[in-house]
Amino acid sequence: MKEDVNNHTDKPRVIISGGGTGGHIFPAISIANAIRESRPQAEILFVGAEGRMEMQRVPDAGYRIIGLPVAGFDRQHLWRNIVVIIKLLRSQWKARKIIRDFRPQVAVGVGGYASGPTLKTASMMGIPTLIQEQNSYAGVTNKLLAKKASCICVAYEGMERFFPGDRIVLTGNPVRQTLLAESTNREEAAQFFNFNANKKTILIIGGSLGARTINQTLMAGLSLIKAHPDVQFIWQTGKIYIDQVKAAVTAFTGDVIRNAYIDSLPNLYVTDFIKRMDCAYALSDLVISRAGAGSISELCLLGKPCILVPSPNVAEDHQTKNALALVEKHAALCVKDAEAKDCLLNVALKTLADNGKLLELKTNISQLARPNAARDIAREVLKLIDNR
Repeated sequence: MKEDVNNHTDKPRVIISGGGTGGHIFPAISIANAIRESRPQAEILFVGAEGRMEMQRVPDAGYRIIGLPVAGFDRQHLWRNIVVIIKLLRSQWKARKIIRDFRPQVAVGVGGYASGPTLKTASMMGIPTLIQEQNSYAGVTNKLLAKKASCICVAYEGMERFFPGDRIVLTGNPVRQTLLAESTNREEAAQFFNFNANKKTILIIGGSLGARTINQTLMAGLSLIKAHPDVQFIWQTGKIYIDQVKAAVTAFTGDVIRNAYIDSLPNLYVTDFIKRMDCAYALSDLVISRAGAGSISELCLLGKPCILVPSPNVAEDHQTKNALALVEKHAALCVKDAEAKDCLLNVALKTLADNGKLLELKTNISQLARPNAARDIAREVLKLIDNR
């Protein structure tokens, strides 16, 4: 039996649920900001997973968040999922209490562990739900949630094979709004990194936590980096791998990394987290990245030639499908994770030297950009409220 928990006031009340990685958190915050921009009086509550990144990043953005004791399923050790199921049941019970107390008019799911129990519970309680599917291949949870969802916002064409076509809206994926707001020129960006604005630059990013294969490839390729002093490298390792990378650089050069710089490798900048991504993008001529939906959306918006290295450690291998959606449009290059150590750096250097290829990639990826994604999703959220 559905419970009537709707709050009939002029103030929109919205729950946004999900997180786990920056790829889910930044779009969620962008959607919240777009809702507030349209309806400044809107009350927004985030629901995340206890102990995950969103529990810090969302309050930093000025929003309240409540955590659920939810965890992901362990596909390799099935017996461990007994605890996972218990946490899921506790999360559904807590989600019910959150909804009864906050009385939202709509619940939005952006992906991540918390989305499932929150949106399922909201739907059972009669709250309209909106799913934001970031990838070109829908995950199991979103396919299940879509059966009761009022609206499904997607970033790729052809998603009718996963979702009811009459509820799909093609919006694209929101990106970090700071990338849109800050206009940084190449000279300013070069000064930030203490690099030469006239030299070509490769940006290597593996997500907020880092990418093991990409980091291992760069560690094994330090001699190749040293052999190309005319090329500059900005390398974001992620917090998990920074100590390992520092040790590898010191073993190779004999130098200690000081404030991201190495005396004997002046063309290399190494850090666990780049605080000014606007500068990193502005200076880069080529980007090496995982193929997460958020990263791809940023690369499209900024028109950056890129080499995508899909992570093999994601559900339904969706990063490979994301990458191939761009490769088919000649908008990106793709190197398999298993082949990265052997060829990634060589492919990058060869591509960087080919101005015609860089221009082709830049032109084609720019055509895939959807700069108003956050605003378009916010419009669908408010439409669900206004139509009730």
